[in-house]
Amino acid sequence: MIVGSSLTIEIGDRTLLRDASFVIGAGEKVGLVGRNGTGKSTFISVVVEEPGRNVRSTGSVRIRGTYGYLPQVPVPNGLGLDPNGFSHVLSARGLDVLDDALGKARTQMAKDPSSENIELFSDLEEQFRENGGYEAEATMSRLADGLGLRQELLFEDIESLSGGQRRRVDLIRILFQGPDTMILDEPTNHLDRPAKKWLMDELESFPGAILVVSHDLKLLDRSINKVLHLSDARLTEFKGNYSSYLVQLEADLSQRERSALLEGREIDRLSKLADSMRGSTNRRARIAKSLDKRVERLETDKTEVHKRERKSSFKLPVPARSGDVPLRISHLCVRYDANTVLADVDFHCRRGDRVVVIGRNGAGKSSLLRCLAGVQEPTSGTVGTGANVALGYFAQEHEQVDLSVSVLDNIDDQILTKETERRALLGSFGLVGGVAYQMPKTLSGGERAKLGLAMLAAGQSNVLLLDEPTNNLDPTSIEAVGTMLCNWPGTIVVVSHDRAFVEAMEPTHALKLPDEVFTHWRDDYLDMVEMK
Repeated sequence: MIVGSSLTIEIGDRTLLRDASFVIGAGEKVGLVGRNGTGKSTFISVVVEEPGRNVRSTGSVRIRGTYGYLPQVPVPNGLGLDPNGFSHVLSARGLDVLDDALGKARTQMAKDPSSENIELFSDLEEQFRENGGYEAEATMSRLADGLGLRQELLFEDIESLSGGQRRRVDLIRILFQGPDTMILDEPTNHLDRPAKKWLMDELESFPGAILVVSHDLKLLDRSINKVLHLSDARLTEFKGNYSSYLVQLEADLSQRERSALLEGREIDRLSKLADSMRGSTNRRARIAKSLDKRVERLETDKTEVHKRERKSSFKLPVPARSGDVPLRISHLCVRYDANTVLADVDFHCRRGDRVVVIGRNGAGKSSLLRCLAGVQEPTSGTVGTGANVALGYFAQEHEQVDLSVSVLDNIDDQILTKETERRALLGSFGLVGGVAYQMPKTLSGGERAKLGLAMLAAGQSNVLLLDEPTNNLDPTSIEAVGTMLCNWPGTIVVVSHDRAFVEAMEPTHALKLPDEVFTHWRDDYLDMVEMK
C-alpha cells in the first residue's frame, strides 16, 4: 500500500508535481501514465526514497509493508554479494548474505563443533529455510523459463548479459522477492511477445499492490485496474484499464472545454450588461455592482481547462548523399570466449535501405550494431563503408550521451554554431525550456532517448545504426520516430522489438538472427519482431 499526501516534486526550475495526494490500496494495480518528461520516473524515485541530487520534494509518501523496485536503468553488477545473476536474485530475500554466512558457519563448526558454533549454524540454517533458500533454485528455474531466459545465464557475470537478458534477471529478482508491493519502471523493455504475455499473467495473479510506469499499451490494458495520469504538474485518478482511461480522459477534457466556453460566454454577457448600466441612475449603478460581483465569482470558480497533448512530430535533416553501397559486411563473426553469437554474417545495404535486425535476446543484435558502428572489433570478418559515409550510432543504453556535460553541450556545435539553433533542435524533439541546461542523469529514459535522436540530427549522418531507439518513449513519440525514419532518405539498420515503431518505419529488408539470413521485408515479419 502506498499513501501520498500534499506531495510536490521539483527538479531544477521545473515543478513536476504540485500538492498531490493519492492512495494505492492493497491489491490495486495502478498504471502511472503521461508523456515523456512529465516526471514519472522522478515520481517513482521519490516514492522509493531514491531521488536524484537535483530533485526536491515536500509532503510525504509512505509505503506500508515490504516493496520491490524495478528501476528503468539497471544497477551495475547487480545487488548480490557476487556480480552474477544468481547472487543478484538471491539478494532480494537476503539469501546471498545468509548463504555466505551459512557456509562460513559450517566451516567453523567443522573445525570446532562447540555448542556456540552449532547454535549459530542452526540459527542461520533456520533463517535460510524460512526465507525459501532450499527452494530458491527451483523457483528461479520456473521464473527463468517463463521469461525465456536460459537458466545457465543466471550464473554468468551480469555485465556480460545483453540488455534483454539483464531485464529478465531483474524481473526474476523482484518476482522471486514476492513483496507486498511491486514498483515497476518500464518492465517490458527488451522483452519479446511470449515473455511479455507470461509477465502479464504473473502481474494479474500477483495478490499485492502494483505501481507500474509503462508505455506498453497491452500491459496497461491487461494488468491494471486504475490509472494515475501525470500532466501539467497534476496527478489525476481514473478507474479502469488504459483503454477506459482514454475514454474518461477525453470525456473529462471535452466537458471542461464545454463548461469553460459556456462560463466564458456568461462572464462576457454579464460584463457587457454591467458596463451598460454604469454612470446611469443609482439603481442601475447598484445593479452593475451586483453584476460585477457575479462576474468575480464566476471568474474565481471558472472550470480549469487542461491542455490537450499535442501529437509528436520529429524530423531529421536531409543528409549528404552517400555512395550506392554505404555498408558491406563480409563473413562477420563475434565470439565471447567459447560462446559464438555471430558465426558468419554477410550482407550489404544500398543507399536508402531500412533494415530491421530480427532475433531473440542474446542472438547478437547489439554486438552486430556495435561492430558496424566501430565501437567493437569483430572476432573475424570485415565491415566496409562506401564513399561519403557518415555513421550515426544510437546505443541501447544511451552510451553515446556524455553524462558529464549538460544536455545542450551534448549537441555538436560544428554545424549548429549558435546556441539558439541547438536549443531549437532540442525543442523539435520535445526537450524544451530549462531542460537544455540539465545534466543527462536528471532526464527520464524517454527524454534521454530523445536527446540521443537529437544528437544524431545535429551530426547529419547519412547512415544510422539504431539499437532499440524507442525504449522508454511514449506511444505518440514511438509512432513519430517511426514516421520520421520512414521519410528520411538515408540508410538505416535498426534493432527493435516494438511492432508499432517498425510498422511505421516501413522497412525494406530484414536480417534474421541467429539464422543470419538477409532478405527483403515481408509484413509477416512483424510477428517475428515481437516473437523472437
